[in-house]
Amino acid sequence: MDSGKFALTIAQQVFIKKGFDVIVMDLRKIASFADYFVICSADSDVQVKAIADQIDESLSKEGFKCWHKEGFKALSWVLLDYVDVVVHIFRKDARSFYNLEKLWGDAPTEKVIDEEISKINQ
Repeated sequence: MDSGKFALTIAQQVFIKKGFDVIVMDLRKIASFADYFVICSADSDVQVKAIADQIDESLSKEGFKCWHKEGFKALSWVLLDYVDVVVHIFRKDARSFYNLEKLWGDAPTEKVIDEEISKINQ
């Protein structure tokens, strides 16, 4: 699976645990450490952990291993590094504070919508 499809697959996992404001940032032309960021928000520490666990468990079942994990103690910002795709799961207030979208503002950004909801609205 190419890294773009992988990023979108990860983004869809966020919605299972009711994450929101999901975006995928394409870093391929501006960074060498990863192809994409997937960034999302959650309302609480518990939800941040639930989203991270959902992503990690579902991808693990498909044979994808997380190379590095950070933030499971404070749970305001959890990072899951899948080498080509880095996932950032923020509590809403932490996302505003760190503002990765502005920091990496040169990267093309795509807002991701929940496929299940879009199927219902058709």
